[in-house]
Amino acid sequence: MCEPHKIPGMTHTGAWDLPDVLNMAEQALSHPASKTAIVDVTEAEAAARTVSFGELNAMVDDVARYLLTRLSPGDRVGVLLSQTPWCAAAHLAAWKIGLISVPLFKLFGHDALASRMRDADLGLVLTDAAGILQVGDLAEAVDVAQVGLPGEALEFAATTPETPAILIYTSGTTGSPKGALHGHCLLTGHLPGVWLSHDHLGQEGDCLWTPADWAWIGGLFDVLMPGLALGVPVVAARLEKFTAEACQDVLTRGQVRNVFFPPTALRMLKSAPPQSMQGFRRLRSIASGGEPLGAEMLAWGRSEIGLTINEFYGQTECNMVVSACQADFAPRPGCIGRAVPGHQVAVIDPEGHPTAAEGDVAIHRGSPSMMLNYWRRPQETAEKFRGPWLVTGDRAVMKDGFVQFLGRQDDVITSGGYRIGPSEIEDSLMTHPAVEAVGVVGKPDPLRTEIVKAFVVLKPGFTSSASELQDYAKARLAQYSYPREVEFITHLPLTVTGKVLRAELKQRVMAELEGKA
Repeated sequence: MCEPHKIPGMTHTGAWDLPDVLNMAEQALSHPASKTAIVDVTEAEAAARTVSFGELNAMVDDVARYLLTRLSPGDRVGVLLSQTPWCAAAHLAAWKIGLISVPLFKLFGHDALASRMRDADLGLVLTDAAGILQVGDLAEAVDVAQVGLPGEALEFAATTPETPAILIYTSGTTGSPKGALHGHCLLTGHLPGVWLSHDHLGQEGDCLWTPADWAWIGGLFDVLMPGLALGVPVVAARLEKFTAEACQDVLTRGQVRNVFFPPTALRMLKSAPPQSMQGFRRLRSIASGGEPLGAEMLAWGRSEIGLTINEFYGQTECNMVVSACQADFAPRPGCIGRAVPGHQVAVIDPEGHPTAAEGDVAIHRGSPSMMLNYWRRPQETAEKFRGPWLVTGDRAVMKDGFVQFLGRQDDVITSGGYRIGPSEIEDSLMTHPAVEAVGVVGKPDPLRTEIVKAFVVLKPGFTSSASELQDYAKARLAQYSYPREVEFITHLPLTVTGKVLRAELKQRVMAELEGKA
């Protein structure tokens, strides 16, 4: 089982014992100067370049000295950078001197950038030459690699666990993006789950990578910062396009042993030719989170890669609170894992009491990875809680300590008296050789309340029919959960983090019904 005493900030009983003074930058940087911090493979076809902790510390201080001339503790600074050592240095520099960093995604368009920058009151953005053009007149943008000021090493600010450190915007799966403000305890809160999801991360030769961008909590706090804090080298890589071949190149050049793949990435790999997956056999652990995986996807991981994929669960507001860990316990089909030590997770009823029936996934106050609040949204912050419980908006059943995930509250389909989660149906259809992508929603029906409807994107050059896919699903799923309608479309609406925007598919369904009325 998990050994909590090995996690900094946690006692042998699994309780938190956070110090009065805690600075995330100090946590991430306190390693021997000669030890490798980041393996940079951002230059295509070039040899990997290692960045030691000594070099990273120097980069951080150079940036921090510049920031001290422009901002004061508590001010926000934007970071518009993809996976590069300078992205790590920019965030760490902000935290070291008590600023609040705001991650921004390089693939954002003008409006998406503008809305977040206005909301956060950003006047300064650390970026690169391309990012300066991208920011335009929205704020002052500077090339982080060019602004360093030499000088003496800086002291770490005496921040507390709840001193604001980072403002991370949600991906907008439901509603408009909101800024989740987190304190310096955020990194500590992630360490147990990251350690577990990689079967005790920190083994000899471990090296972490994810294709997820470091502008999101999954890339920044499920990989980059925990890797640095635990002394595990982290690979920085930029994929122009996600393919099995591109992944294999990164795994080889970066000597990657541990990887976090979002479910969308795993589904794409599953449809790749077997020969393009040969390099994946060198991996020691694969973790996945963001949406649950189905039994067939887990079976594929075991047969084709030789690993049991460890699922984990959380959200921007409170992340890494549930995890599987093959090294400690066997996975439970249909379940995403157990509560991570240090995080009290329950399925609660409308009154806020834990229940054995279906209910809302909730995390009790006291989790270090829980947000301080939604930035400047007191009403929405209050609505996020039910008594002492932060309510995630996801539905599940708790069985023997395992969380059986059903889906987002608005995504669960009620059909013929059954409650159906869309993810299992999507995962099943994704195993069909002609299917490239699929999104499943409920469609109102006078007889069954709702029926299951699947929107399917076919692979180029492949054909299929609704009846063929329905029969395929019937053979693999419960008889009540197969899609009674299948519609073929050219592309699915996705969030910037690759999740299916089922709300948009539902709008399409409702428009269809209104058109027939």
